[in-house]
Amino acid sequence: MKAPTDLDDLTDFFDRYGSALTRGDVAAVAGCYALPGMVVADSYSFTFTSPAAVALSFLGAAPAYREQQIVAAHAQLHDVQWLSDVLAMVAVEWEYLDSLGNAVPGERYRYLIRADVDGPRITTVIATH
Repeated sequence: MKAPTDLDDLTDFFDRYGSALTRGDVAAVAGCYALPGMVVADSYSFTFTSPAAVALSFLGAAPAYREQQIVAAHAQLHDVQWLSDVLAMVAVEWEYLDSLGNAVPGERYRYLIRADVDGPRITTVIATH
């Protein structure tokens, strides 16, 4: 992946990631992460070193989406900072849709992405406001 030409690759990647999250497909979610990976928020941080650990950390997300009747997630990429030919810091605001087609307030994150021969992968997720 090269910085000047692959914004479409990042958009496609986050489309797949959002779809996996809302479907509750934890195996597909795990496939979106480079290992080891890390999640950082105001009150906690955790790391994972295996696809099983990634999947386990997202098991609670699917019921939460179902409870809110969220059926789709769309990532709005607000800022992409290329740190190297393969590393990018991506600011994302998630827009969710419920089963009635109504917008549901989303969250904001920064993702440190590493691109390899298999495409982009998340190395670090940072919850933002």
